[in-house]
Amino acid sequence: MKTAPGTEVSLRTLVLAERTGGRVGMFSSRWLLLWASVATVGCATVGSNAPPSLTPAESAAVEDAVRSFMARVARDVTQNGPAAWGNVFVDGPSFFMAVDGQLVFPSGAAAIAALPELSRTIQHIELVWGEDLRVDPLTSSLAVVATSWHEVRVDGAGHRVDEKGFFTATAEYREGRWQFRNAHWSDPRSTAP
Repeated sequence: MKTAPGTEVSLRTLVLAERTGGRVGMFSSRWLLLWASVATVGCATVGSNAPPSLTPAESAAVEDAVRSFMARVARDVTQNGPAAWGNVFVDGPSFFMAVDGQLVFPSGAAAIAALPELSRTIQHIELVWGEDLRVDPLTSSLAVVATSWHEVRVDGAGHRVDEKGFFTATAEYREGRWQFRNAHWSDPRSTAP
């Protein structure tokens, strides 16, 4: 248990109080015990940086909002192509994206800067999240998402790429909307024997 500086009460001090008729300096043992109890209870939260707990209703509201956000992402990317990602990435330095364990975008600005080239290269894209979508509300403005995904991309030459894998991200509510604070895409790769 972490205590605030100066609130430690040793067993030695309590024994000394008992031996001296309840007096340690100017405090009686009852006052010392009361003070120690208050200090211990009061210090239970010193240094705690745990986020406040969500009520079941708040948790359900966050989960519903994030599920709607995820559905909107898949719909917008399918309808508008890669440019739609620009609306859902946090554009600051807190954003990053990894693919198959490799960092591909170290910031939101880097990801957004790559979107025009992706839009020129990818002529058509279909994104579908899996039925296994999981949402773990952490606070009223943060949630972890995890889901399988399936994507079909067609490039300018008509070549089709069909991929599937698993996606994890932290969704953050900021500036009046949900966005991805970070993301990781992975897909199973066959390895040669």
